[in-house]
This record gives sequence, C-alpha cells and structure tokens, in this order.
Amino acid sequence: MGRLNITTLRYLSRDDFRVLTAVEMGMKNHELVPAPLLASIANLKHGGCYKILRELTKTKLVSYERGKHYDGYRLTNSGYDYLALKVLASRDVIASVGNQIGVGKESDIYIAADPESKQVCLKIHRLGRTSFRKLKEKRDYHKHRNKTSWIYLSRLAAVKEFAYMKALYDRRFPVPKPIDFSRHCIIMELIPGFPLCQVHDLRDAGELYSELMNLIIRLANHGVIHSDFNEFNIMLSDKDEPTLIDFPQMVSTSHENAEWYFDRDVNCVREFFKRRFNYESELFPTFADITREDNLDVEIAASGFTKEMAEDLQEEFRSQKGSDSDDDDSETEVEDAREDVSIYVDHPEVEDATEEESIYVDHPEVDDESDLGIKKIDLGLECTSKDLDPANLSDKAADIQDLSLENRAFRPFRDETDSQLARRFERESYARSVSTATTIAPEVVRAKVKKSLELRNKQQQRRARVKGEANAVTRVRRENRYTIKDDFWD
Repeated sequence: MGRLNITTLRYLSRDDFRVLTAVEMGMKNHELVPAPLLASIANLKHGGCYKILRELTKTKLVSYERGKHYDGYRLTNSGYDYLALKVLASRDVIASVGNQIGVGKESDIYIAADPESKQVCLKIHRLGRTSFRKLKEKRDYHKHRNKTSWIYLSRLAAVKEFAYMKALYDRRFPVPKPIDFSRHCIIMELIPGFPLCQVHDLRDAGELYSELMNLIIRLANHGVIHSDFNEFNIMLSDKDEPTLIDFPQMVSTSHENAEWYFDRDVNCVREFFKRRFNYESELFPTFADITREDNLDVEIAASGFTKEMAEDLQEEFRSQKGSDSDDDDSETEVEDAREDVSIYVDHPEVEDATEEESIYVDHPEVDDESDLGIKKIDLGLECTSKDLDPANLSDKAADIQDLSLENRAFRPFRDETDSQLARRFERESYARSVSTATTIAPEVVRAKVKKSLELRNKQQQRRARVKGEANAVTRVRRENRYTIKDDFWD
C-alpha cells in the first residue's frame, strides 16, 4: 500500500490534477485507461497530456501497465490520496498532515491540522491489504458487482463510516465528531486518550463494564449492531470515559445473523474484563432485551436491512400509534373520493369525455333518461293500418323476394348458414396468412447475419488497438515471430 508521502503535493499544477481526475474518471469502466481516452477526458492542448502522464508516472501517482488486449494507465493509492487531500485543502478543512498514529487492517490514521492549527484526525481507508481480502464474506460493499477495484471499495467504506458517525453523533452517542470527507479520507475530531487495549488500570472496572453494556443495548435499540465492539475500537479518556470508533462493519438488528453479532460483542467485552482486570459479572444483555426506539438502520440502509423490512416496520409503527376517530376516517374517505373524481375531471386526457359521463359526474342524482339529454331518434319505421293490408303485404313480399335474388347474385354469402360462414372465414384467413409470408430466402438472411457479425468482430478488434503507445497486439505478434524464427533455425 505504501506510506503517505505528500512532499510532491505542493509542486503539482492544475493540469496535473486535471490528468489525475481524468484517470479516475476513466477507471470507472476501465481497468487500464488508454492514453487517447485520457487525452480526450482531460481536454488539454495537443501533446500536453502525454507529457504530464510521463511525469506522474515518475512520481508513482499513476502506473503504466501492459494488459492482455491493450496498454494503459491506472491510478495508484498515492494518486488517489493526492486527489482527496487536494479537495480537503481547497475546502479549508485541513492545512497540514502530520505523523501516523494508528494502523489497521482496513485504514491508516494520521494527525492533521486545520488552517487555525487545530489538530484533527485523518483516517484513510486502505482496503486490499493481504491481511484482509475476504471482503465479499465480511462486507457488503460489492452488492450486485462481481469485480471492482480496491480504490473504489475504499471510497464506499469511507462513505458508509461517515454516514454512521454523523447519525450517531446527532443522537448524542459517544463517538468522534465528524467534520468532512472526500473519496476515501475522513476528517474527524481528535479524541484525547488511549485505546482500551493499552489500558491496564481502571478507577472502577464495574462502572465502565456497565457503561459499555448499556452502550451495546442502546445501539441495538436504535436498530444497529456494532459487530466489532472490542478493546481495539474503544478509546478511553483520562476520566475513564469511553468513545466508540470504527463503524463500517455495523449491521442492522434485522440482519439474519444479528443475534450472533450481538452476542459476540457482549462476549468480547466480558472476556476482556475477565482477562485484563479480573472482573466478571453475571449481568449482561441478551438479544431478547432489545426494544426498538429508532430506525437508524433504515436511515443509513445498514447491512441486512431490505426495503420489504422497512415497509413492515413502518406498518408496525403506524399500528402502534393507533388509528384516528371514525369521523376523521369517514372525512378522509370522502376527501379521497373527491380527489378521485377531480382526477377524472381535471386530467388532460379526459377532455374528450362524452356528455353522459360529464353529467354523471356533475349530477350524481339524475335517474331520468330525459335529464341525461338522450333523445329518441325517428327511424322512419312507423307502421299504419294501411300497411297491414294483405294485398299490400303480398306486393311488398314480391319486392322483398326480388331483392333477395339480387343479393344472392352479388352477395351470395348473406344467405349462408353459420357453418358455411365459418368455413369461408377459415379459408380466407388461411389464404391471407399465406399471402403475408416473407419472400426472402432463408439462405439470404443467414448470409446477411453472418456478414454483420464478421463486421462487428472486425470493428471490436480495431478498437482494441491503442494509438500512440506500445500496441499489445503488435507486441504479441512480434514475440511470436521471434519465437518462430528461433525454432526454425534451431
């Protein structure tokens, strides 16, 4: 991982940070960022990006590597540190960085100072060390991702820890005061004291034991479990006042293994007090003693808490608050009904509604058809006694017979039975379905698809080549050619 060396930071120019930012942006979807892509992202003058990349490679802020398909640059931990420190310095959060005061499997701790020379704590997350690489088993930073860089995982850990610290500090938990963060760096209050693992004498071991157990149960009542509550993550002041640190591994009380994590935190404190201070108590909290008071896990989206659990929890809280009076419920139902009606009336897509619909909306008590504006239409089919005369009926029957003959001549299907109509419909639909078939031969379609796939493969191979740098494809061909020559002459 390397040490934090900021001697070069003061000599970097604006263009240098522009190129570093371009490498960071390119690493979002590239393991190695090609130089032409960096030049287009940085948008510097012609040739300026390549010169700066060469200088940044000498100072080990970026690394040039040769990949399998192409060559490119990647951001190192030092380059990522410089970007974060530059942002914090521009915000007037820190002005100087001092000595290293702590180191762990996931982070490094440094003393820093703000522009007013007040000491603060700088925590830099360093995921990917050989001592802690089972991140998929221990943390949920990956989520749906299969692979990602250690730098990005460090940033996720810093964001999560700052969110936990701020939420706990606002609820008056004994945690450091969060100040600011950038990328994988967190600035917090410097706690005067020592880790509990370095303390050998206490004024009152029983009082501190009770205070720590109350802190565990208080965290659980707010919906979270620390999951690493031990002597290494508890700072003790001169007055034996504990302060809790290190929060990325916190989980929700709704986690499937929440009870196991809770019992482990309790047993860590009990065993340490028994081993170091020879103090053992029969009083200790259990997972069944938790009474939820707050939804801290919902606010921060703690590990193990899903959206379905959040909905169930909200329903439970609403049921505990109790329902309102029946009058209020009826009034709300009436208001909802009015809102539904207004939606139908005022919605722009219902402007073309029929007159009957608008009348029903405006006059819900109308029952008579005349009030609805429905008019009787005269079809001219009035029947008189003269029309019922047998002589007239015979003449009309003859006319109707003649019409049927004409219809049969021009529209023969009108006198067909239902079965005949069904058979005619099947024949016509079959003929139509056959007539709409494609006229392109299958061989032509396969040839066009094959040609398009070959063209796409050629374009992908052409994109893999990087201009302006040692081409990985050319290098492999050159090595193969030399190998063939050596084998031939041998």
